[in-house]
Amino acid sequence: MSTSPVHEHFTPPSQPSGGPGRQGLTLATDRVKLSDLTRLLTGTKADAPRDPEENLALTLWQVRRHATLLHEGFPGMALYVVRSGSLKCLRTLEDGYEQVLSFVQRGELLGFEALHSGRQRVSVVALEDSTLYGIQLRHLPGLRQRCSTLDNALYFALSRQLGRLTDSAEMMAAVASDVRLSRFLLWMSAELAHSGQSPKRILLRMGRRDIASFLGVAHETVSRSFSSLADKGCIEVNNRAVKILDIDQLKAHASCTRGLDDSPCARPSFDAPREAAYHRPAASA
Repeated sequence: MSTSPVHEHFTPPSQPSGGPGRQGLTLATDRVKLSDLTRLLTGTKADAPRDPEENLALTLWQVRRHATLLHEGFPGMALYVVRSGSLKCLRTLEDGYEQVLSFVQRGELLGFEALHSGRQRVSVVALEDSTLYGIQLRHLPGLRQRCSTLDNALYFALSRQLGRLTDSAEMMAAVASDVRLSRFLLWMSAELAHSGQSPKRILLRMGRRDIASFLGVAHETVSRSFSSLADKGCIEVNNRAVKILDIDQLKAHASCTRGLDDSPCARPSFDAPREAAYHRPAASA
């Protein structure tokens, strides 16, 4: 097996004045097995085919809670894959308002958009202490050519994230805020189930202001929607801990286009089967 020096140690760009600074970012290691990365990207526990680049040198970054990993408008330097924790992607509008665009969790990619423009499209902030694999963008084309397993895993991960964008658009399609919140909670529940955790116990790493920004409603409206769902017996809320008490009723609310007091609706598509398991190509003889 060969060892490829695919990176020199790189440091994220300096943070703007007033930001958390680089003290929130720590280089944890520079040696990661390729099979660990491909399993993470594809969400499978099965062993990947052996690759001559198994000892690929990658970086593993530790990002502290509230630290900024990427800054909107800064040069794109690396592609990141979330190993643990969660982060939010946001854009700062002209009036200073921070618009949350997505929440990123284990196995998802960050920084890929910079391949097109050379600049980061969004800022990325850690919601909790997180770890991420890093690959320099300038090394990515060569890696994809040499490592078929990595190339296939990246395609799979990008396809999965495009599917999640559809889920996000469906949340925003609802007129009523309580319906949007119902869909958001079901989306979080599905993510937990997919990762092998209880789908009925959700610990929200993001605050209600972030949820409100993501769903396109006022902060006070999110609080009222939580109370409304709790009064209906769908959920139980204790600060950021949410317990789903009646998932069927929550799904019924999520399928409505208006609000909780409207006529019964058909079941929504949130309980559709998750994406098919990753099928690895057969190892060459």
